Order: sequence, then structure tokens, then C-alpha cells
Amino acid sequence: MTLTSSNNSTSLKKTPLNAFHKKYGARMVEFAGFEMPLQYRRGIIKEHEHTRSAAGLFDVSHMGQGFLTGNDSGAAIERLVPTSIKGMPLGGVCYTLLLNENGGIIDDLLLTHFIDSKLGSVIYMVLNAVNAQAKFSYISEKLKNLVEVNPVSDRALVALQGPMSKTVISRYFPKASELVFMQAKGMTYDGVECHVSRSGYTGEDGFEISLPANYAEYFVSSLVNEPEVELIGLGARDTLRLEAGLCLYGNDIDESTTPIESGLNWTVSERRRQSGNFPGADLILSQIEEGVTKLRVGLLPQSRVSLRTGNNLFDKEGNDIGAVTSGCYSPTLKQPVAMGYLLKKYSEVGTIVYSEVRGRRLEIEVTKLPFVNTNYYRGK
Repeated sequence: MTLTSSNNSTSLKKTPLNAFHKKYGARMVEFAGFEMPLQYRRGIIKEHEHTRSAAGLFDVSHMGQGFLTGNDSGAAIERLVPTSIKGMPLGGVCYTLLLNENGGIIDDLLLTHFIDSKLGSVIYMVLNAVNAQAKFSYISEKLKNLVEVNPVSDRALVALQGPMSKTVISRYFPKASELVFMQAKGMTYDGVECHVSRSGYTGEDGFEISLPANYAEYFVSSLVNEPEVELIGLGARDTLRLEAGLCLYGNDIDESTTPIESGLNWTVSERRRQSGNFPGADLILSQIEEGVTKLRVGLLPQSRVSLRTGNNLFDKEGNDIGAVTSGCYSPTLKQPVAMGYLLKKYSEVGTIVYSEVRGRRLEIEVTKLPFVNTNYYRGK
């Protein structure tokens, strides 16, 4: 995750909660062209631990939000992704990948089928913040004359994550507790229409709420006053998602990686494998059948030294065999963890590989993902 100081914040975009973060003592940094909170007064580790034990509140309004409208928009978007979207049930949420013609990952995104009071039946999209408008334009160009792509700039997006998030959200949206992981529904609080999904990117049970930008500070001010809730910044969001083995676009996945190399085989639905009518299908289907040359893996340093993005990985003889894409200290495991890509022959769990940090040779064990078990609510 690339972060820089926000000293020159006048040139940065701001979410509707920017002033709110500063009021609560956030340390602000630049991320994806936005001024965003890295952490609050208690620090990253305390914020991480609070999310794992209670409920953490994240501002993710920098993400790109938009709608696909038109006849059979689910079938249309299938032209760009490898997942079955056509016929997705009302309220269904799907994680998928926007692919280029070579099977590389342009972005990972969430698609939701729901009814908007003004637009009718729509596919609601959430894209990563980096170059979000360019990606909306790409989708619009690729699907012109099929659907209309409508990015929105007047909405905020917040995530409430952790084992007590259901208890908290039920005070505002009682029907939210009826949702299971990757389900969504339009709900109203205080007369304001919101879009609530049981989803998130921490590995914990949780909810994401899209709401009008001019209502965001009022709503978040109420949430943060709940006894179970604390504000959480980008720093803990990164350590939480890495413990859960979740990819960060631009680090762990990008246009140089395919779904199969990145361990996201499940995003290529069986029906789509049979039809083969998605970008990069020839390569991706051959990788499913014949295997890949590199693979995303979990990495456990056998010391207290943390690996960072870009650290090279090599075998016992010093041959270059891969690189680290994400790394941090795990507050849950009390040790460093990392993810990266290795040549397939070195990717088996238990294999020992090496890296070098500040002139020191480190021994690293390949391990399965996730590092910390996920706690998504999938129903009884």
C-alpha cells in the first residue's frame, strides 16, 4: 500500500468525512489521490485489535461507486469479467475481476443487483480508488450501446467491521441482521435511503453502507458514539486484509497477473469456463488445465524482521524465484506475515525460501492463506 504525507493536501481529493477525521485526531496521508486517515490517536495495532474483538468503522468513500443500467446489464458486464453475473438474484453481491484481453487484472470489484428507487433494476459497482474514473470510462466504452454506466460522486461509503458489527448495525437497520455474507438490500434510516451489504475486506463479519454524501457525517457521528465502535484508518485496514489473505490491487494483483496465478480461480465460474467468452479466456483456461509458472503464496518470516513490497525472494543457491507483494507485522499472530509470488515449484506449503533485508539474509516458510481464519456470517 503506497502512502505519502498529506502536507500538500490542497491538491488532494477529499471524502465527505475529511473534516470529521481531523476532528477526531486522524493522521492524514495521501492514498490514491485522496487525503485519507492512516490512523487515529490509539494507533494501528490498537485499531486492528479493536476490529477483531468489537467493531471498527472505516471511511472507504474514496472507492469508486457507480451503476450499470439497461436491459440485462448482468449479461453485458459478463463481457468484461470471468464470473457469472447474468441472473444474479436480487440482493446478491459478487466479487469479480475486470480483465484485459490478455487475462490480466485491471481491477477487482464488487457487483450488486438491487432495485434503486429512481433507476429501477441496476448493477451497483464498487471499484478501487486508483484511476476509478478511467476504469468507469473503460467499462462504458467497452459496453456502449448495451448499458449505461453512471459513476456517482454524491455518495459516501463506510464499513462497519468486527464481531459486534451486527449488534451495532441492527440499532440503525434492524433488517440488516437478516442478511448473510455477500447479500445486500436497500434500507432507510431517519428517512434517508441507504444501500447496506453484509460484506467488507477485513475477514470479519461486517457491513458496508453507501449513503448520500451530505448525510455521511451525521450518520457516522452517531455510529462512533456507540460503545462498541472505534474509528479505524488505512493502516489497520491493510494489516487486517493481509491477515485474511485478501489482495490489494496494485500490490498483489494487477495487469501482469491472471486470476489463476493470483489464486482467485473461484472467480472464474463453471459456466464461463464452459463458454470461454471472457477476456483472456484462452490463457486463463489453459492455466486451469495445465498449471501456472508462478503463484501467489503466504510467507512466514522465521525472524522478527518484516518483509515489504518489492523484497526479492530467492532459493538456497541465491537464484531469483519471486518477490514479496505485501508484508506487515501481524497484531493477531504477533509476528511478521507477507504475501508474494513464487515460481510454482517453490510454492508448496512448508518450502523454505529466502530474502534479504538491510543486508541480512532471512529464512521464510511458505504457508497457506489466510493467516487468520475469516469470520464471515453465512447463515445457520
